[in-house]
Amino acid sequence: MSKLFSPFTIKDVTLKNRIVISPMCQYSAIDGFATDWHLVHLGSRAVGGAGLIIQEASAVTADGRITYADLGIWKDEHVAKLKQIVSFIHDNGAIAGIQLAHAGRKASCEVPWNGGEQLASGENSWKPVAPSPISFKQGQVEPHELTIAEIQDIVFAFRAAVKRALAAGYKVVEIHAAHGYLLHQFFSPLSNKRTDVYGGSFENRIRLVIDVVEAVQSVWPENLPLFVRISATDWTEGGWNEHDSLQLAAVLKDRGVDLIDASSGGNVPDAFIPAGPNYQVPFADKIRNEIGIYTGAVGVIVEAQQAEEILEQEQADLIFIARESLRDPYFPTHAAQVLGDDTEWPNQYIRAKRETFKK
Repeated sequence: MSKLFSPFTIKDVTLKNRIVISPMCQYSAIDGFATDWHLVHLGSRAVGGAGLIIQEASAVTADGRITYADLGIWKDEHVAKLKQIVSFIHDNGAIAGIQLAHAGRKASCEVPWNGGEQLASGENSWKPVAPSPISFKQGQVEPHELTIAEIQDIVFAFRAAVKRALAAGYKVVEIHAAHGYLLHQFFSPLSNKRTDVYGGSFENRIRLVIDVVEAVQSVWPENLPLFVRISATDWTEGGWNEHDSLQLAAVLKDRGVDLIDASSGGNVPDAFIPAGPNYQVPFADKIRNEIGIYTGAVGVIVEAQQAEEILEQEQADLIFIARESLRDPYFPTHAAQVLGDDTEWPNQYIRAKRETFKK
């Protein structure tokens, strides 16, 4: 068996393979409620053979959404549809996870296919919040600088969201602290100019994510995995960098986080990011092997052998697939054929599997 299709166990959860479907926003929710689009989108990746499917960034507060069409988990009424989705994923052999998020200053935007720009007014807009009153792009709305009390309200919102995630049946929670959203905004000196206990020093700038981790752990069972997604660098002089990420990973490991999902960028609009195959793998590699914590590799991983080599070289423990999964929901099934692995297919599709292996 290939490394990619070997089982992987974290705490009491065993993934049937090392392929994770990354959280990818679908901008198809209504008032935060999941729809049949989410059921089919996520369900098809379970049928396609992935080991773990992490639901897109799900906002812990209404004003924490990137757009008015984002998924939410800020009220109990959201749970029923999510529970249906989770059940389908589990019934089809995958593990269901959820990413919990707050967009901060990057909130109140139009959906991407309508331009994606921040909305300054109108029924689908609201006032963004941030560590400091610095907008993401020049000309955008100046965000409201969060007070200490408001920060604590957001921490409580993450805790309440985790309780709902547990009620819906998810077995993995990922805290979104990457891509220029709220927790990342607190990390980076480029977006955090505070002078209180949440700004200034490295310890102060990571304080919010530690508060969130502790709040999550107060209700999330100890036997279920907790991931944190980070941007390993801002790709900008004077911003959050790789050394900072190694320090943060060490702190998170000590706090009981199980895996670092190592991405990058998103906090500065004009950063030069050298995107290409495996361009973020070195971040996962360093964090894994210098800090001694499980990591996930993500970013332009599009071929089976490419994924297999990352695992064989012990640069990461899991492979997170994003855009390639949008192009091919059955990427795991096809990757198994490339690597010569015999994986289970849904009973409804068995006749096609027999025909494939006869060729």
